[in-house]
Amino acid sequence: MIQSAPGRPTIAFAMQSARTQHVLTPELIQRLDTVGRVLDAVPMERFDDERARKLLGETEILITSWGSPHIDAAVLAQAPHLKLLAHAAGTVKGLIEDSLFDKNILVSHAAQANALPVAEFTLAAIIFAGKQVFRFRDVYVADRHRGRTQPMQSEATGNYGRTVGIIGASRIGRRVIELLAPFDYKILLCDPMVDEAEARRLGAEKTELDALMARSDIVSLHAPSLPETRRMIGARNLSLMKQGATFINTARGALVDEAALLATLKTGRIDAIIDVTDPEIPEASSAFYDLPNVFLTPHIAGAIGLERTRLGEMAVEEVIRFVESKPLIYGIRRDDLARMA
Repeated sequence: MIQSAPGRPTIAFAMQSARTQHVLTPELIQRLDTVGRVLDAVPMERFDDERARKLLGETEILITSWGSPHIDAAVLAQAPHLKLLAHAAGTVKGLIEDSLFDKNILVSHAAQANALPVAEFTLAAIIFAGKQVFRFRDVYVADRHRGRTQPMQSEATGNYGRTVGIIGASRIGRRVIELLAPFDYKILLCDPMVDEAEARRLGAEKTELDALMARSDIVSLHAPSLPETRRMIGARNLSLMKQGATFINTARGALVDEAALLATLKTGRIDAIIDVTDPEIPEASSAFYDLPNVFLTPHIAGAIGLERTRLGEMAVEEVIRFVESKPLIYGIRRDDLARMA
């Protein structure tokens, strides 16, 4: 255990080490130990053993991330001094309960840090989709010559003047719009919470979902996964898409009627870049793995590898603000949970 000067707020960690490499680097832990007292640099992966009971009994600041055990009333009873929970990951849904807010414990999250790599991934996907990169790759590799790819370059492909439809002005959706600004795209935005003036300020044209699906060359989904958004993209929506358009999903698989999406993809009429599915891992027999017009990735758009350090940095910055009695930038209130992905 790390021993530090007494009198500073006590800090502990709860997360699965195997899933959170690079989140809390040695430098970040050392930084925490200059503003507080790190009780143990090794994260708790369970709350029901003697070590956890001892740590929770002393903890004032708890930093969590992926794989943290669920924090319910029974856990809070073991942590009578807890004042701040800083989540070094995206959503805290499924991690905390209302009882935490009943005890006036502050909560912060790093969803903004996780949004950045998703937006970057989406930007790359949009550019590659407009350029038909995967189609060129497949034909070139199959032929081992340029007999077919050369004429393909004269088709109506490329990114100049393309229309991109963004569904959802979430953190990620807004960042994607920002990243698209330097390019020659027309951007459409569908979000019931955004009016025309705000859409213009963001650099987009507000449209309804049907119009966006019909007008866009590339559709990118960034809505939150809520009961009311489940399967919001269905067969009728997909039928409106242009021949040769691309559908991108880096949000959640549950937002899409996947049977309808697969049926549409099997016609070859549209392409798809899919990073998330429902279930998270498709069955081994799923056509997602085999369709030539699908580019499937294993939920990697969010923070992976070195990108995870942003999550830790954001959590540490929130801890420092708390210790210095400054307002949290990424604080979460009880009412926010219902609207969060």
